[in-house]
Amino acid sequence: MLFRDIIGHDDTKQMLVRSVQQNHLAHALLFDGPTGSANLALALALATYVNCEDPDRADDACGRCASCIKISKLVHPDLHLVFPVANMGTNAKTSEAFLADWRKMIIESPYRTLPEWLEFAGMDKKQGNISAEEARNILQKLSLKAYEGRYKIMLIWLPELMNVASANALLKVLEEPPERTLFLLVTNQPDKLLITILSRTQRVAVRAFTDEEVALYLRQAVNLDETRARQAAFLANGDMAAALQLLNADADNGPDRHTWFAEWMRACYRQDLSALVKQADQFDGFNKEKQKGLMEYSLRLCRDLFLWQQGAESLLRLPDDELSFVKNFGKVLKPAHVERIINDINEAAYHIERNARAKMVLLDLSLTFSRLIR
Repeated sequence: MLFRDIIGHDDTKQMLVRSVQQNHLAHALLFDGPTGSANLALALALATYVNCEDPDRADDACGRCASCIKISKLVHPDLHLVFPVANMGTNAKTSEAFLADWRKMIIESPYRTLPEWLEFAGMDKKQGNISAEEARNILQKLSLKAYEGRYKIMLIWLPELMNVASANALLKVLEEPPERTLFLLVTNQPDKLLITILSRTQRVAVRAFTDEEVALYLRQAVNLDETRARQAAFLANGDMAAALQLLNADADNGPDRHTWFAEWMRACYRQDLSALVKQADQFDGFNKEKQKGLMEYSLRLCRDLFLWQQGAESLLRLPDDELSFVKNFGKVLKPAHVERIINDINEAAYHIERNARAKMVLLDLSLTFSRLIR
């Protein structure tokens, strides 16, 4: 990945290049951006730039030297990669066991989400995390000298998914980093990181893409026509991963999120207990990330519904079927009801993430919403 491969973000690119050229690069950088942003792409571009073998490089890596080629394939011996995995057995507890899959996915596109990764690697039935054993591997890798690059680079994708033991281990090495070592932490939720880790990293704020940037990427990388590219960009609202998922929606094996949510709310309105029990059974059969994704979608649509009730329709970015549902359902609910539904869904998502039985959680929500709506 090179800086010139990333659409937009010129100010962030210039800041990173200037830090390297002036020898002011911090030993630990936190690329903080929303889901579907360029945070991972920028981290990979920086890793390529700092170890580029062309001494005359200006504002980007050459892309031709041995180091650039190896990093483009994510096989450079001084580039260590850590990312969330699920425990799939005695020999598959760390990133090392899934490295080939992660390389393949990120080389295809650096704009990815955790559910996409877990599904890609066949871990979608479980939740991903970065374990204490992973932290021990990090310490072991960093104890070695650089093989051929200027820097040893430790890139950690989604460090907010570290457990307490692994976070504390990372904190220790951040406090006393080995010589010529660069930490690149790529996060979507910095509020879930230890305060002490945040204080030892330099934050690189990565904004969401603009609609124009998303549309341009879709035209160039996916060869999409102008009209469809602009439509996908509008609906994605700056989330490149969401834009790509919209294009691949037909290949999704799971339920359409809007259809699922609309059927759920209609069954609640009718107080159709049989349909609600059936839907709870269906929900219980989804993998954990799919369940969490449906809860997140429900929250987003409820917030859009609240905005519509407050007269802020211009702020909504919804396809026609979702917008029609919001307008019709908004006539049934009062704003206070929407607020209650949002709070209850938030609480349900919290319990699902902590392995509560999904069927019981959804059925309890359904019965509560049935009483509330009627």
